Amino acid sequence: MALRHKSAIKQHRQSLKRRATNQRNKSMMKTHIKKVREAVARGDREAALELLPKAIKAIDKTVAKGAIHQNTGSRYKSRLSKQVLALKPKAS
Repeated sequence: MALRHKSAIKQHRQSLKRRATNQRNKSMMKTHIKKVREAVARGDREAALELLPKAIKAIDKTVAKGAIHQNTGSRYKSRLSKQVLALKPKAS
């Protein structure tokens, strides 16, 4: 990329910073989502219910920072909640 102008060089530098920040936020969000999905796959309702609020908080944070679109965040939260609530409670 031939960056000749000062403004272009600065813009490129800023875009790299934004990209790194967005990647960090998305990675954190995906990790929380993965933990909930693993709990759902194991059929562990208690663990999934415990991890769900943390995942929702991570999704909301990522949306607030602009790394993902608001509708995408809503879709993630809706699908996760649906999966967790579909789990049957263990008979005591």
